Amino acid sequence: MPTDELVFEEHRAHLVRVGYRITGSVSDAEDAVQEAWLRLAGLDPDGRAAIRDERAWLTTVVGRLCLDRLRSAAARRERYVGPWLPEPLLTGDDPDEPLNAVVRDEGVRMAAMVVLERLTPPQRVAFVLHEALALPYADIAAVLGCPEATARQHASRARRIVADADPPQRATTAEQQDAIAKFADAMARADGAALVALLHPDAVWVSDSGGRSKAARREVVGSDKVSRLLLGLLDRYGAQMLAGWSPVMVNGELGIRSSAFADTAAGAAVFSLRDGRIAAIYQVVNPDKLPDGTPR
Repeated sequence: MPTDELVFEEHRAHLVRVGYRITGSVSDAEDAVQEAWLRLAGLDPDGRAAIRDERAWLTTVVGRLCLDRLRSAAARRERYVGPWLPEPLLTGDDPDEPLNAVVRDEGVRMAAMVVLERLTPPQRVAFVLHEALALPYADIAAVLGCPEATARQHASRARRIVADADPPQRATTAEQQDAIAKFADAMARADGAALVALLHPDAVWVSDSGGRSKAARREVVGSDKVSRLLLGLLDRYGAQMLAGWSPVMVNGELGIRSSAFADTAAGAAVFSLRDGRIAAIYQVVNPDKLPDGTPR
């Protein structure tokens, strides 16, 4: 029989993905995964022998721990300054980076994670555990501490909310590269017409600062408004705004990492594309979510 350490490492990426999709926080996900490992390692021989499926057992434990974290975070998010975005997953080119296995999942792209913020904690847990991981409703009910019928209702309502939101699918690498190149060129030339043409008519700009950095405190919606915002920032900060830009993978999609300048903290931004145009720009400049500005 494989050792508990080997079992844990085999499922670690899966468990972090579960925790991250439920909480939107890398640190909360990793803490929950570590606690699940400690609980597995602490079982007596009879308890260990009773586990028929280690992956399902660990997933259930992580789901329950993350539900507790999500509920405790609800009050903090109500007091949060400005829009709240999930903590971005920054990864580099090294295939051995632990998070690279996590970001390959279509469900962790930023546009999909943002939609999950519309769900209640029970709905979010039910959706992630069933839709993404095919966990039986009986197991989900055990995580939520509710009857199986109630777990089904939570999952059903979550599916409707996600379907109505219709987040864009992940674009191809070539499409992402083309969009970012055109965006950088339009910004370098301060070309408002080019920006409007590149942006989807219903494009949205969401900037998460937590009040820790200079940023828009509300979502900006519409290609004209987003273009004016970008050109306004460019007019205010000039070339220093663009000088610190460098490519980075954000939740498995190509994005831009920016250095700190003037009264703005270092950050990361990722684009969501629809029909070849930029449908959303998600920017995180809250230093608590980007502790060192480098990939993990």
